[in-house]
Amino acid sequence: MFNMEIQTQVLIVGAGPTGLVAALALTKIGVSVRIIDQNENAGTASRAIIIHAHTLEHYLQLGISQQIINAGIKVETATVITEDHTIINANIGDFGKGLSPFPFLLTLPQDDHEKLLIAELASKNIFVERNTEFLSATQNENSVTAILRKGPHTEYVETHFLCGCDGAHSAVRKALNLDFKGGSYSQIFYVADVGKPSDYTQTGFTMAISATDFTLVFPVRSSNTLRLIGIVPSEYHDKQISFNDVNESVIKNTKLKIDNVNWFSSYHVHHRVAEKFSQGNMFLLGDAAHIHSPAGGQGMNTGIGDAMNLAWKLANVLNNNATKNLLITYESERRPFANKLVATTDRAFTLMTDTTWIGNLWRKYIFPNLIKFVFSYTYFSKLFFKFISQIEINYRKSELSSGSVAKLKGGDRLPWTGNNYEPLTSLKWHVQVYGKPKLQLTPTLNECSISLYEFPWTEQHEQNGFKRNSAYLIRPDGYISVIDENGKGEPIKEMLIDILSLNMGQPA
Repeated sequence: MFNMEIQTQVLIVGAGPTGLVAALALTKIGVSVRIIDQNENAGTASRAIIIHAHTLEHYLQLGISQQIINAGIKVETATVITEDHTIINANIGDFGKGLSPFPFLLTLPQDDHEKLLIAELASKNIFVERNTEFLSATQNENSVTAILRKGPHTEYVETHFLCGCDGAHSAVRKALNLDFKGGSYSQIFYVADVGKPSDYTQTGFTMAISATDFTLVFPVRSSNTLRLIGIVPSEYHDKQISFNDVNESVIKNTKLKIDNVNWFSSYHVHHRVAEKFSQGNMFLLGDAAHIHSPAGGQGMNTGIGDAMNLAWKLANVLNNNATKNLLITYESERRPFANKLVATTDRAFTLMTDTTWIGNLWRKYIFPNLIKFVFSYTYFSKLFFKFISQIEINYRKSELSSGSVAKLKGGDRLPWTGNNYEPLTSLKWHVQVYGKPKLQLTPTLNECSISLYEFPWTEQHEQNGFKRNSAYLIRPDGYISVIDENGKGEPIKEMLIDILSLNMGQPA
């Protein structure tokens, strides 16, 4: 099917978290990759800092979750304050308990995050090629010829697939001539890493709200460093902005007196989604495909989700375990979520930054009391965790999803029950049964070369929506593909043959 003389099966353009995770996942599955970046060095600014539970679940699959957690800071509390009093001070250190092996928010600056991913790649003899710029590409049915430039030298690289992970100004997206429709917010925002004042006592995330704006405060890098995010006052929009221009707002909102500013930057926020996420053998991931407001810290996590969704599909096709039709599901699964996310964060961000009486009402009264209500009840705080952590993302409408039982449907993320995530580390298709597998199931799975994992039935399984003795076909990215209620394996076999065109007798 593919020309085996091609040395690089996948070329990854862009070495941010999305590109690095794509390279790690593909390498673990046995696919050869090259990863290039036009910058001379890895980023030194902290930029994205929040890592959510679903991303850590993917990192569990890649074998790096504990390294990432050890390097970051668990957010223990969520505090909302107004100019005159504290609205809520909630303990959120484990507010997702029972829903994920990682029931918390983690902060880790993007540059430190990238260093860990780069080191993990290097341990597998994969190194980021710096000062290497993507110029253009041509493609045919089974390959892409990319033109790269490194200093004065031009290189032609032939690869089966190309992944554009090169950010909001993506050269890959521009080479494909794809629209990036959306817009920009009128406000200018700032981000700063500052030394923590000695009288600061909060142990987690703080939102400080006033009638005209807000300031977000996160712990980063160490217990002695804080990240500040807020709105630059309009009177400073036409000048070179410095921390001095926002310091008055910081003091007013947070009561913090900052003496040490380690890093400061101002920026516009955009909301855009590419018209397509793929064209032929070339794909867009992360900010190259979608950008949105920082509400909820969703951007980087969504890009990593893109990488995990696409990597196993490319590997299955390259290993001749599936036809290229499988790759169509990357866009059909990820683009609807990107559109939904942009719309959701846009509404939230618009309300929080609205300077009219509506925005004032939302910031000072509605939003704080809504948050207070959510964290006053376990049921609602867990719903919020599902949303913010991205574990509620599903692919129920995908061609790869079928069947339902109780509250579970094909396309749902596999609910975590304690030890049922261990098989996910293989990044391979497999089947899970909670209870006892039916006699007909094992020979059917042997015929398809699919592994079976049995878990003794417990009350927890029932609470998570599983049905006793049913069979669940699990995708390499941890999603349920097929729910076979009677557990005999026929719907599973049908999916593997008809949808994936699995070569019978070959390992998946």
